[in-house]
Amino acid sequence: MMNTTTCPRISLDFTGRFLLPVYILVFIVGLIANGWGLKSLQHNWTKLGNVNVFVFNLGLTDVLYLLTLPFLVVYYFMGSKWIFGETFCKITRFCFNVNLYGSIGFLTCISVYRYLAIVHPMRAMGRITVTHSVMISVTVWLLVSVQSLPDMFFPKTFRNKPEQCFDTTDNDHVEEYLKYNLGWTLTGFCIPLLITLGCYGHVIVVLRSTNTIDKCSQPSGLPPCT
Repeated sequence: MMNTTTCPRISLDFTGRFLLPVYILVFIVGLIANGWGLKSLQHNWTKLGNVNVFVFNLGLTDVLYLLTLPFLVVYYFMGSKWIFGETFCKITRFCFNVNLYGSIGFLTCISVYRYLAIVHPMRAMGRITVTHSVMISVTVWLLVSVQSLPDMFFPKTFRNKPEQCFDTTDNDHVEEYLKYNLGWTLTGFCIPLLITLGCYGHVIVVLRSTNTIDKCSQPSGLPPCT
């Protein structure tokens, strides 16, 4: 005789209980931290050099996402019931994606600038201006927006439950969304990750070799470097 078992129904109420306080905390801490960071950046604008343009844009991506958190707080406070319409749901998710991949892009730019300043200081000195940093920042914003834009064409609500707001899509478009998301992850995360690891890896090698040379250049009478 075949044993039949029934799968218990999974309750997703924990998402609301968990995400609601998390979003409130992130909103409060994020506003304070980014406000303090942007104010500090303003006071030290001339000291930081060209990299401050990327730091400023990094703060803007965070502020862009923070502005959407009050709507998500209302969403989970009402028991995962979205009352702002599907269009604004898509805009909210779009802002999250721009924040995520924009932050990755600007952190990658900062890594490249640090690499050039440490490994190739003479070549980079005077050749990288604020104008270049602004142009690169605009390019990052455009690329991230273009990458995130197709996400807005996927349905974010069930047809029979328009009050929900998904961060991915409904069940009928999961396969297409998966293909898009894989390409998105490759270009928006994996490639910048490899660039960042390569930059910092080379920086570590250069600093270690410089440290070795300094140790070998010791005054006479000390044991030779091996």
